[in-house]
Parts: sequence; C-alpha cells; structure tokens
Amino acid sequence: MINPRLATGALAILALISDAASARPVRAQAVVPASAPVPVSASPYDKAPWWMRESVIAQTGYVYTELPANRATFSATFLAVDDTVEKAQAKAIQQTKALQQTLARLGKDSVRVTTGFSMRALYEQYRDKNGNRVEDQRGDKINGYQVSLNVSLEVRDMAALEKAYALVLAASPAQTNPIYFSLQPTNQTNTWLYTEAVKDARKRAADATDAAGGRLGGIKVVDPTGRACKTDILARNAADDWSAAQANEVDGGARYEARAMAPPPPPAPAMAMDGAEALEAKALANPFIQTPPLQRLEATACVVYGLN
Repeated sequence: MINPRLATGALAILALISDAASARPVRAQAVVPASAPVPVSASPYDKAPWWMRESVIAQTGYVYTELPANRATFSATFLAVDDTVEKAQAKAIQQTKALQQTLARLGKDSVRVTTGFSMRALYEQYRDKNGNRVEDQRGDKINGYQVSLNVSLEVRDMAALEKAYALVLAASPAQTNPIYFSLQPTNQTNTWLYTEAVKDARKRAADATDAAGGRLGGIKVVDPTGRACKTDILARNAADDWSAAQANEVDGGARYEARAMAPPPPPAPAMAMDGAEALEAKALANPFIQTPPLQRLEATACVVYGLN
C-alpha cells in the first residue's frame, strides 16, 4: 500500500521538473555602460581674461590730425593718326618728346612718369538709308590707324606739381584727367600719432576713474589690435570690424579742368629754341596754382589699467 504523503511529494517533484523543462531560457542582457554626458551648449559669455582678475579699466584713445596731401596723380592723352601703326606711333612719340625731356629734368624722386599706348583702326565710312555715317568694319576697308599715347604722372614733391602740370598742358594733349591728391603718411607720422593716441587713452582713463571716485593703477595691457577694449564678459556680441591702432592713409580727390590755351606766337628766327626749351617757356607763360588739400589722419590705441 502506497503512503499518501509519499505520493503527494512525488507528484510535486514531477510537476517542478515538468515546469523547468518547458520553461523558455532567459536571454542574458549585456551590461550597457552609461552613455557619455551630453555636452552643454557653449556659454554665451566671453571668458574673463587674466588681466580682469582684479579691478581694471579698458580705455581706447582717439586722436586725429590734418596734414597737407603729399601725393598728386594725373594723366594726359595724345593722339596721332597715320596710314600705318608704326607711323602713327612715331608721331605720338614725337608729340611727347619735348615733354618727356622737361619732365625728366624735375628728377625721378620728384615726378614719376609712365607711358602707355593703345591703337584702333579707322575704317571707311558710308551713309545708310537714313543718312547716318556708318563704319565699314572690314579688314580691307581700313583707311588708317589712330594711336593714343597716355602719359601718367605721380608727383611726390608738391613743390614740383605746378611746373609738372603746366608742362603737360603746354604740350597740347588731346585730353587731360583731373588731379587726384592723396596723403601717404611717413613712419614717423604713424609713430607720433599712435603715441598721442596712447596719451589720450591714459587721460580718458584717469578722468573716468577720478569721476568715479577711484584711483588709476598701473598698466595691465597695451593692445595694438584693440580687442582688449572690446572684450564683453557680460554678453557675447558679433565680431565687429576693428581698425588697427595706427594712422591710416586717407585719399582725397580734387578736380581741376584744363584751360584751353592759345598757341604762342612763333619765336623769331634769331632766338629759335629747341622743343624742350620752348615747352618750358610756354609753361611759364601759363602758370597753374595747385594747393594740396588737407587730409585727415586718425589713430586709436587700447590700454588696460588697473584700479587702486
């Protein structure tokens, strides 16, 4: 006879074995490391530079001055026409031969001269049905050639400007361009102007500190780029253009129109002069007063001072 308790225990064991066999295996879960922290967006503020660990004042100095222009440029055009390019070019050169000689006497350091040529063909013309003249632009319809000789002058010595300009007009060019003045500051001028800008920065900083009830300390930074005075640790702004703290070249134009001059009377045979001397005499008879205009030069300087 089977013991009921033993039968019940056996049935329980068989049930456990059956459940274990029928149970689905559990897939092992891989250990996933924690992902890297998401980077925080860039700060909208500039990081304070080292010289701002203490109380400071960043001051920009501004100065300007006015100086007479020391450069002048202008040009003139001479035209010549002939049946061949070579002949037309030779005529144009002959027109400016005396001018080139007289300008050379002024000195290369005072007046710099450059020349250039251009050419165009002159075609036969006919009238259309409306009576207008039209060029017959065909290779076999060329009547001649026109050569343009351009003489450009850069006057570096203002004392020679009046004479150079009068000589060019005395040569009777077909066209002249206006005089254009500019200022090329020297290294000494740039250095002096920047030094004055630094002095102005100190005066402004001292006045502002005194007005605020403080006392100006020593120099922390002298920044030629000016960026130190544009640092913004409260809110970042878009980058602004900042001119270097130096004197910048300033150009200015002045327009002068050439006056038509009557040809001089021919010299007496006994007092005949060569082309260069005749041109100089003609220029002296028609002087042109040219006064270089004033040009403005500006400079800035950025200086950072400590506060006591």
